[in-house]
Amino acid sequence: MGLEVVARVAPIRIDDHGVARVGDTRVTLDVVIYAFREGASAEAIVDRYDSLSLADAYSAIAFYLQNTAEVDEYIRGREGKARALRAEIERHYPSHGLREKILVRRAAGERTGA
Repeated sequence: MGLEVVARVAPIRIDDHGVARVGDTRVTLDVVIYAFREGASAEAIVDRYDSLSLADAYSAIAFYLQNTAEVDEYIRGREGKARALRAEIERHYPSHGLREKILVRRAAGERTGA
């Protein structure tokens, strides 16, 4: 009995909206990669996203390490689309400074320990 080595396809699929998802989950490739870049291990990522299998987390990280330039370009594109969408939403539904007021209150609460 010998060991059979079979190449496997990375568990990454592109959904109907063009978003890369890992395994049979709704977890996106970019959130896995963000966590990995922040120093999270595959085990820690699975703890955050319990629908993700450990094997798929490792495979997604391996895919990233083997295709860093392409994945980074994909992530930059997603970030650009997110910025554009946020700008469009803010244009249609202005906050009238509400977000800034909330951030000021949050910062004041953190300084006072509240």
